[in-house]
Amino acid sequence: MTQQLDRRTFLACVAAASAAGLTAPAFAAADGNALYAGPRTKPAARVRGAFFYPPEQVVLEGRCEDGWAKYNWFTWPGNQFLPEQQQAKFMAKLGELTDGLDLDPVMDEAPIYTDAGIQAFIREIEADRPDALLLVNYWNSFSGKIVPILDAYDGPVILFHPLGSSHQLPPARFREGKRLHYIHAIEHWGALEDGLRAIHAMNRMHHSRLLRVSGNLQQEADAHEAFFDMPIHGVPAEHFNDLFDEIQVTPEIKRLARAVERGARNVTDLSEGAFLDGVRAHAAVLQLLERHEADAITIQCLMLKHRKPCLSFALNNGKLIPCGCENDLNASLTLMLGANLFGRGGFQHNPDFDTIENNYFASHCTCTTELRGPDTKSVPYDLRPFFHQLPKSLALDVHWPEHERATLIKYHTDKNLVDAWTGHTLGSPSCPPTGGCATRLVVKLDDLDNVCDAYPGPHPIIYLGDFGRRMKTLAKLYDLELRGNC
Repeated sequence: MTQQLDRRTFLACVAAASAAGLTAPAFAAADGNALYAGPRTKPAARVRGAFFYPPEQVVLEGRCEDGWAKYNWFTWPGNQFLPEQQQAKFMAKLGELTDGLDLDPVMDEAPIYTDAGIQAFIREIEADRPDALLLVNYWNSFSGKIVPILDAYDGPVILFHPLGSSHQLPPARFREGKRLHYIHAIEHWGALEDGLRAIHAMNRMHHSRLLRVSGNLQQEADAHEAFFDMPIHGVPAEHFNDLFDEIQVTPEIKRLARAVERGARNVTDLSEGAFLDGVRAHAAVLQLLERHEADAITIQCLMLKHRKPCLSFALNNGKLIPCGCENDLNASLTLMLGANLFGRGGFQHNPDFDTIENNYFASHCTCTTELRGPDTKSVPYDLRPFFHQLPKSLALDVHWPEHERATLIKYHTDKNLVDAWTGHTLGSPSCPPTGGCATRLVVKLDDLDNVCDAYPGPHPIIYLGDFGRRMKTLAKLYDLELRGNC
């Protein structure tokens, strides 16, 4: 039995291809308002926060609870810091940084400046535990007041402590505290964003669902990933195969296939059938995601012959719908983590190592063209066959830019471990003279005397952009072991 590709799912194909820069302008415009149900809406993480400083009049009247009160003394940051104005500025920036994130920041308007206020805050977070804390300390002598809060709450804490509001060495508890992201700098909004995005990412991971499609399963099965506290649902590969086989080649399928072809700089040794099958596989992937209300998918794909979803995975990863090759759980979880933490689609690959130039080589078949994030200008790409197996199914040969920052990561489930390496791109060499697979990339990793000491295993993920500090922040906030050069 065959079925027409339903319009809703096909329009999702068009929307994804349009966003990746793969459709003809007129075709994209005609269906630009297409909607795809896509990932489910996630509840926001509640971030409970407060500011810590005494109002000016409290200090002038000698009522500040510190050792300087009898002198009516403004300890660091001093009497010209204007903490109320700094608070207003911070709140405006917080609104900007949380816009579009699954975060609900709840900040007290009045500052806390008494031990009684500290205890009231502790009672509140113990009675109604938030997902994270955001503490802003504008007063040197109040650092000690914050310690009881850290003792009472063992979850992730962002502590923003502007430079000049600590006298001499900042407290060791702040610098070394477990699950504590300590920001002691001059208005380092980037570090604040790193912490907020880490909380956002972990919240989204917890509320996401990964779909695994396996040829080893005879029936559907459920599992659970402990660190992210995330459900995983497994289905037999035949479910995907049946969906693919039911999708007829319609005029719309042909139009999208032509649009994919027109977007390429070069096309090598691909038949008409390869283009049509690539779009059919994309439709099947989207239908399977929707059927199981999943946010990400990984498929045991190597032996699917003409059904291989390389095109679909490239399109979806660019739209932050993570798709992992070869039913690789760790790679798929890493793609999900990167999409939520970095806001970019990653390139799952296998590594090789240039032992003469000390360079890292990445190669695989499902690289997105939207390397800088969704709805950004696509990088150039060619189309060529998948490298390893007949029939000659479609894969993207994506040309990475040169001399831009890149981040390599790989999460390891059941180990609470992530590998994280930073470096810069050296571009995409041609094949030949290199081998590998459809997309190839050379990277110079930072501060690495022997490139073979980098992560050597299968399927790490590389991202365009410098995200080492953000990965390090998430690892600190959630007690995740970090290995690499970050």
